[in-house]
This record gives sequence, C-alpha cells and structure tokens, in this order.
Amino acid sequence: MTKQPERIFVKGNEAIARGALAAKCKCFFGYPITPQNDIPEFMSSAIIKAGGDFVQAESEVAAANMLLGAGAAGVRAMTSSSSPGMSLKQEAISYMAGSEIPAVIVNMNRGGPGLGDIGPAQGDYFQSTRGGGHGDYRHFTFGPGTVQEAYDLTIRAFDIAFEHRTPVLILGDAILGQMKEPITPWEPENIDEEGGRDWAIMGKTADREKRLVKSLFLLEGELAGQNKHLQAKYDAWTDLAEAEQFETEDADLIICAYGSIGRIAKTAVRKFRKEGKKVGLFRPITLYPFPAAELKALAEQGKRFLTIEHNLGQMLEDVRLSIRTVADSDFYPIYPGNLPTPDELEEPILNCLEGK
Repeated sequence: MTKQPERIFVKGNEAIARGALAAKCKCFFGYPITPQNDIPEFMSSAIIKAGGDFVQAESEVAAANMLLGAGAAGVRAMTSSSSPGMSLKQEAISYMAGSEIPAVIVNMNRGGPGLGDIGPAQGDYFQSTRGGGHGDYRHFTFGPGTVQEAYDLTIRAFDIAFEHRTPVLILGDAILGQMKEPITPWEPENIDEEGGRDWAIMGKTADREKRLVKSLFLLEGELAGQNKHLQAKYDAWTDLAEAEQFETEDADLIICAYGSIGRIAKTAVRKFRKEGKKVGLFRPITLYPFPAAELKALAEQGKRFLTIEHNLGQMLEDVRLSIRTVADSDFYPIYPGNLPTPDELEEPILNCLEGK
C-alpha cells in the first residue's frame, strides 16, 4: 500500500514558520505584536531544534537590522511582524533593497491606521507593493489565500530572495494567520545553502578577496546606474506574476480580490454560480509583480470588473492600471474594523451584474 503524505492541522502563522524551516531558514529575529505572535512563539523552540538561531529583539527596528546583517552574510533568515511593527522596519527594508540583500519578511496585516485594532484588514497593500520605505525600490510580494499556500509560498519566498538578491514579503492578515486548516508539509530537494554567497560578507582571507555590500553610491552617475540596475531586475519579475482564476472563462463579471477576501469572495461566486449567474474570481497570488497581463486578457474579452478589498481602495489602483486601455473596475470597500462575510458581498456583486 502506498503511504499517504502526512497531513497536519495548523494555523496559518504556524504554516509559515514550518515553511521557513523546510526552506532551511537558519535565523529568525522577532518582536511580539498581535496577530503574528504564533510565528516567533513557534520559532523560539523549533528553529533551535533545527540547528538555527532565534533572537527576541528589543524592538522591530532591531529585528529588521539583524535581518539585514544576517542576509548580508548570506544566511537564510526571516522576521515577522504586523502593521505598526512593519512601519518601524521600513528603513532597514529600504537598505536591504538598495544593497540587494536577500531576506524573507512576514506581515500579518491588522486594522489601522495608527494602532487600529488586532482584527484583519488589507490596509498595508500600498506599503507592501510600492516599497514602504524611502527611495525607488520594490520587493517581491506574495498574498497567500489558504494555509497550504502560506506554507508553499514561504518556501518559494526563500528561493526568490536568494536567486534575485531581494527582500521578499509575505502579506497575510489576522484571518489567514489565526485560521486552522489541514496542510500537507513538504520539503524542497537539493537546497544549496551556500548558493549566492559568492557576494556575501564572510570575512577577508588569504583565499577570499574583500567584499562590500552597500546602499550608498556617491560617485557621479553611480546611484543612477544602481537604480537602473534595480529597475531592470524588477521589470524582469513580470514573468513570475501569478494569479488564480476561478470560473472566469464564461463570466460576465470578474471579482478581483486577494488573500482572505479572495477566499470569501470565492464562496460568494460559488453561490451565484448555483443560481446561474456568470460571476468569476481573479485572485492575485503575487501582489508585486501584479499579474497585469492575465487581467488585461480578461478585459479584452469584454468582461466587467468589481474589486473588493478590506481597505478603502488600494489594489484597485493596480487593477485599473492593468485594464485601463480597455475597461474599468467598480469598487466595494470593506471598512477595516468590520469582519467580512460572503453574505455582505452579495449585494454589491448583484448590483454590478444588474448594472446599478
């Protein structure tokens, strides 16, 4: 009899931590903030057992700069936080992007602005996809919608971080982080833990020349050249853009939603389909790069669009930019502080279908 893959029942936060360990994460730098505390709690023991290091930093600023240091040494490392904590990490993330330092960063988005609340929201989309710190930069951003996807994308995040020498962000929220689902853990084969370290700061020796990792470029034309190099790298990521399409082939109306709202919208789509109404779902999995070409292809088929977000309209800009030459998108906001349900989405979807 063939042995079935192991299935375990875990929270989204724990799935991310387990995915990091499967990707051979060797350092975790954390600081407590709800709703991501399960990640450092799990890592505080699990990463030690796996032969790595855990540091309870004195602040979010410290944790982010520890991540910068580990990444500059070529170490597979991660930090996690939630919205206000992410704001404190932005300076270090800008330095990492400018220095081309690989790192994985998790943001379990909570309500805002300010301290807001500890409930789910999607108000950090701009910060996550535009480069939330100073200067012209982007980082690769995933928006998982299931616990299994949270596990899988964390593994991919480490691969992308080191292949492209960039910070990679995983953007979830309190729904994804606290929700429990069964997952099938797996481990990638043949991880090259030394890969990419031909550039890392590892100390000058008789056999190794001095290396420099920096984000300061003062010579005439030097910074312009670095920015041109970075932009070319970001442009090349377009080929890595990914989205889920659900019931879009014959749909008259496409719902655009990501993360936890994407899965809630899928429930609403299923209900409309049972009633014979042609509604589909477009759920971006990579938030940056945004899967613009896929979305534009749907627009060119004459479909209409409704963007639904747990914020006041952020991904909406990317949707409209993607389809701007052929279509537009209506918008329905779920105000942060409210908990969304599939029933809440039925009226705005029906209004769009009826052209109201």
